[in-house]
Formats: sequence, C-alpha cells, structure tokens
Amino acid sequence: MTLACYGLGVAGTRPIAIGPAFLLDRSPLAVAPRSVNAAAVAGELQRLEDALAAAREALRVVRDQIPSSTPVKVAEFIDSHLLMLEDAALVDPARALIRERSFSAEWALEQHRMSLVKMFEDMEDPYLRSRRDDVDHVVQHILGFLLGGRSSDPESDADLRGCIIIAHDISPADTVILRQQQVAAFVTESGGPTSHTAILARSLNLPTVVGVHKVTSYFRPGETVVVDSEAGVVLADVDAEILAHYRERMRELEERRARLQHLVKKPSLSADGIPVSLLGNLELPEDTAATRANGAAGVGLYRTEFLYMNRDDLPDEEEHLAAYLEVVHGLEGVPVTIRTLDLGVDKQVDGSSATCPPACNPALGLRAIRLCLKEPDLFRPQLRAILRASAHGPVRLLIPMLSGIRELDSVLALIEQVSRELDHEGLAFDPRMPIGGMIEVPAAALWATAFARRLDFLSIGTNDLIQYTLAVDRIDDTVSHLHDPLHPAILRLIRMTIEAGRTRGIPVSMCGEMAGNPRYVSLLLGLGLREFSMQPDSLLEIKELVRSSHIARLERATEELFAHLDDQEPEQLAQAIERICS
Repeated sequence: MTLACYGLGVAGTRPIAIGPAFLLDRSPLAVAPRSVNAAAVAGELQRLEDALAAAREALRVVRDQIPSSTPVKVAEFIDSHLLMLEDAALVDPARALIRERSFSAEWALEQHRMSLVKMFEDMEDPYLRSRRDDVDHVVQHILGFLLGGRSSDPESDADLRGCIIIAHDISPADTVILRQQQVAAFVTESGGPTSHTAILARSLNLPTVVGVHKVTSYFRPGETVVVDSEAGVVLADVDAEILAHYRERMRELEERRARLQHLVKKPSLSADGIPVSLLGNLELPEDTAATRANGAAGVGLYRTEFLYMNRDDLPDEEEHLAAYLEVVHGLEGVPVTIRTLDLGVDKQVDGSSATCPPACNPALGLRAIRLCLKEPDLFRPQLRAILRASAHGPVRLLIPMLSGIRELDSVLALIEQVSRELDHEGLAFDPRMPIGGMIEVPAAALWATAFARRLDFLSIGTNDLIQYTLAVDRIDDTVSHLHDPLHPAILRLIRMTIEAGRTRGIPVSMCGEMAGNPRYVSLLLGLGLREFSMQPDSLLEIKELVRSSHIARLERATEELFAHLDDQEPEQLAQAIERICS
C-alpha cells in the first residue's frame, strides 16, 4: 500500500528528493503550570536571563558556521531571531509575570508566547500569520535551555546525509544546520509558502512540502520517502515501479537543467520571431546574482518590504538608496522595477506613526499605497530614494494595490512634489523615470484603460487578483482548491488589462506566480502578454517554451476560446483551455 500526503509544495530547481525518513523531534515543548514562593522569584528571573544568554550564544554559533557560499538571506533569518531575543517586547511581559504572579520562568514565557501567537493567528494577512512561526521558534529555543532539553544543534550525532526530514516545524537555525548536514528534503506539519522554512528552503534549493497535517504520525524512521515539491506530494511505502518512475524523473530534471544553460545568452524570441521580455522577481539585493546568471532582461518586481521588517525603527532615505543602488549597479544597465512599500497597519514596525486600530480584515484594509498616502512621512524617504536611484541606471517605480484614479492622482502629485524638492536640493534623478501601477484589484482591471492613460506601464499581480476576484485565501487549505488561475473571470480580467495597455501603447507585465508557471505560458502568450517576471530559477525553462511557441497560432486559438467563453459547459471550457495550455 502506498501512503500519500499532500501539502503546499515549495518548488525550486530541484523539486524531487528520495531518501530515508528521519523524524526530527521539533514538536512544541510541554510546559507545566508552576509557581514559586516569593524567595525564589529572583532566582527565576536569573534563570530566564541565563536562558536568554545561552539562546543568543547558540544562534551566534550557528550564524558563524554558515558557509560564505550560502545565500545572504539565510544569515539574515538567523539575525532576525537574534534581534527578537534582544527585543524587550518578547521577554519583559514574562519578567512581569514572574515578579507579579510568582510564575516559574518557563511558565511565564509560555503564557506570553500563547498571547503573542493568538495575536498573530487573528490576523488575516497570510504573511503576518506565518510570522507567528518566528515567535514559536524563538520562544521554543529559549525554553529548550530553561527546561534543560534539546540543544540547538538537531541530532548532531546522526548521519543525516540524504535523509528526508519529517518534523512538526523547522526553525531557520535548524534549517541551516540540517543543510550543512546534507539532508535531501524537508516535510513539515506547519508553515505556508511565506513561512521562513519555505523561503529558506527555496533559497537553499531544497525540495520542501509544508502544511502536511499530522505528517509526523504517518512515517516510520528509515522508510523510503519520495518528496515532490512541485506537486506538494509526499509518498512512502511505494513499490519498485513508482520509485523507478521518480528516479527517472530526477535524472531527466538534472539533464534538463544542464541542457537549459545554453539558453542564457540566447534571445527571448518566439518561433515566429516575436520578442518576449523575461524578467526576474527580487526579494533581496543578493538575488541579483541569480537574476544575472539566468539571463534576465531586467527586474520586473523588486520587493522592498525587507527594509522594514524585524526592526524597531524606519529605514531612512540613505538606507533605501543603498539597497536600490546595490541592485541597479549589480545588474549593469538593465531595467529595475522597484515596487513601493506593500505593508499594512498590521505589519508595521514600531517606528511608524500610524495610529489606526487593528483592521477587521487586513487584506481589505489600510495597506500598500493606502497606508503610504495616509503616512507620507513613511512614504517620502522611499520615493526620494527611488528617484535618486534613477540617476544611476534604468529604474522604474511600481505602485501596489491601486483601486481608484483619485488615489493614483494623489500618488503622482506626491511624486511630482518630491521631484521638485530633489531638483531644488541639487540631487540628481531621472525626470522621465517610468511610473507603473499594479493591477491586483478587480476594480483596477475593470478600469485599466483609465489607469493606462496616466501611467507608463502596468503590472498584473495575479496572486492578489485571483484572491480578491474569487474571494479565496490560497493559504487556507479549506478553500485553497477554489484558487483557480484559469477561472474565466480571471482570464477576462487579464485580457482586459493587456488590451488596455495595447490600446494606450504602454507595456503590460505580469509578476504573479502565473508568470513563472510553465503550464500557463502558452495561454498568456495567446492573451497578448509580452513581459513576464518570475523567480530567477524559472527563467530558462520559460525561455525555452517561449522560443518554441508560435504566438500567432496561440492568439488565434485564444480568440476562438473567448468567442465561446460564455457558451460552453465547464467541462468543455476546461478542455478548450487545456488544449491551449498544452
């Protein structure tokens, strides 16, 4: 009998792994309620301080052992946990519980952990919900020292080379150590695509499936496990035929990766000679190396939120500028599209001056450009830095989550005001820097022609566009099956946006996950998309598909599809779409 588990796959350039299961005990430590007498309070406070010091030292050791060849973002995750250990907000309430209620150190810390976790779980934003994992990781790390339990070095005596790690959860520190021990893949009960485990696994190129409920109870130590991170599937107890199939797929993928390298210098032209621009999405400045190595024509989306996270103050103009110039100079003359801050009131650092109450639904509340317009002191330093960066290379500015023309006009007026200030101060910038808008709200897609009149380019953010149009949170596994990029309403909105750009003579790009998924390339080309932005590791595979595509044929097939979009039964429509996709 074959046991199959399903979760959220974290795809990378090596999506499949086969190896023996290793069950890593990273379930939450059990903490029993315990109080102490008044004479023992000082001792409990000291125990907490000693555990904090030991936890910091253990993380510093992990960070110092990270090889220089490891992506920089890996070290930054460890640094973020070190910063949390220095944050008074993490431990001061626990100290107060010890002093005021005579709790033991571990019970005080556990009580505070539970209150923090509940606060994060009540947030509707998927990124923020996943940050509760950081609280858990850091507190569990401290508790390990308080309770005299496990060390920070997971199974240091075991030979884990080639093993599939099965765990409740894995912290960034565990991830680094296990990678050094040459594990083959991770499978966890908790986590989502934006969890640190998922982000680190993608960065380290390790096949990973997260969010597999009760996975630690399904597997026996040492049994052979297959992890397919593209499909989000974990298999055990498989027969020889299935095992041979996956081993053959692994061999084919390795050969394919090697074969695709010759495309790095090849032009991105369709088989009938139509140019298609393939760009990279950047999470951090360090991602420029992978973008350059895979032959990207530029950066279609440079996310800037990392500048605001895990800190108690706001980044100033010079810090913004330094981060942007690192990318602009690192990519040597290709266009870099910098998206302005896409955070919400529930994601703010302590230095923000916003005083809004918590949003009932953060996904629909004060976030992205809405927050920036309400908090110009938050927004101005970033605008100034982006404009100043434009003097050093081809920079484009991208505005997220636009929904109305008045909102856009307010942004454009603020950019004009900042430009005049820079000119008055004698600071260089490109007065013709292109300004674009994200189309990720249905209202923006339906009104795309009006946005196209005022902007230099449009960029379709399919992740949010699908979420908002279908009212589906793709992180919520109770409704994630309804998250359908090929829903006719989604296809109409994409087509409408592309046609609005074509009518006004401005480029339209796509930077959501659809753009980097090979399954959708033919359909998107048929819809008229000529600019794709994706994770750098996907660029060569998409280029190969573009170079083998006859776009004129795809456009005719897509026109035929839309001519009968409302007339066909769902099964017929799905088959028609699949014919184009294949």
